[in-house]
Amino acid sequence: MVEYSKPLPEITPDNKPFWDACKRHELSLQRCQDCGHLRLPSPICQKCLSMNSGWVSVSGRGKVYTWTMIFQRYNPVFADELPYNVAMVELEEGPRLITNIVGCNNEDLRIGMEVEVVFEDVTEEITLPRFKPVS
Repeated sequence: MVEYSKPLPEITPDNKPFWDACKRHELSLQRCQDCGHLRLPSPICQKCLSMNSGWVSVSGRGKVYTWTMIFQRYNPVFADELPYNVAMVELEEGPRLITNIVGCNNEDLRIGMEVEVVFEDVTEEITLPRFKPVS
């Protein structure tokens, strides 16, 4: 595997199951065991403040909620990718995930575009979820 020089997420006890699922090319989120709220990794439920949660697999499908293009090189490791997109995808199950849209031209990005998760193995420990247009 080629050395990955871009910033990587910090794996913590709270988010490790999320990253472990990504490594298996699965998308998993936390579900509150008291109220059923589905969320990204967090030690407490934002709806009822419960600390009781479990992990569930989700479809990996959603829609582009919003997106932006990055034209300025804020970090030298991204220079070869300019311009690139940063998108918020609203999953079918409700939560929104910050990601990149791959597999299409940036000019073709649209709010409401249907997308599905794809996984990029960037290091031995980290696999990043990206999204591509549904074909």
